[in-house]
Amino acid sequence: MANTIQDSGISSALLDKMNPKKKSAAGKTDVEETQDRFLTLLVTQMKSQDPMNPLDNAQVTSQFAQLSTVTGINKLNDALTAMASTYQTNQTLQAASMINHGVLTPGSGIDLTKGNALLGVDLNGAADKVSVTIRDSSGKVVRTMQAGALETGSHPLAWDGKADDGSTLADGHYKFEIAASQGGAKVSATGLQFGLVDSVVTNAKGVKLNVGSMGPVELADVRQIL
Repeated sequence: MANTIQDSGISSALLDKMNPKKKSAAGKTDVEETQDRFLTLLVTQMKSQDPMNPLDNAQVTSQFAQLSTVTGINKLNDALTAMASTYQTNQTLQAASMINHGVLTPGSGIDLTKGNALLGVDLNGAADKVSVTIRDSSGKVVRTMQAGALETGSHPLAWDGKADDGSTLADGHYKFEIAASQGGAKVSATGLQFGLVDSVVTNAKGVKLNVGSMGPVELADVRQIL
């Protein structure tokens, strides 16, 4: 048998707070109660009016228009709240499908693992020259790679963990910088960091991805899913 409010230990006051749109004992919503109060006041006002100086029709019409406006705003707020809830639910489902997938998001870090690493570049325009400069933890340049010509948009790039002298570098965390140009003119470029999506976080501020060492990442910051 299902628990009642009393035997479940949940007070009715708490349920009322958790359900602000709950209907009153008379079965009316907040909007309906507001309309009833308005009409009661209007009827009282009309009953109490001076027969020699009755309410002006324009005044009554104006009051009804105000009620209509308030009611419309309340309904619009309810509709927007429902739409926001649906949108966040869809975002959560979309984000959940990305768990255990690699993503590229703005960043400048590289995690070298077993001689392999991924990074990326997001170009605001086509470039005939794109170079990647990789530095170790001390800031020393250990590798400079040429990615060649790339079109506008996001592009994943691989690093084999080799230094400029051909030696194999130790696994660990490195930093990189991107430089891009077209015909000698600089092209705006953003470095992209690779990470695996571990989980999804949903709260009042929206939906975020927990991506490895990068921590929470906005869905809008994901440039590519690999």
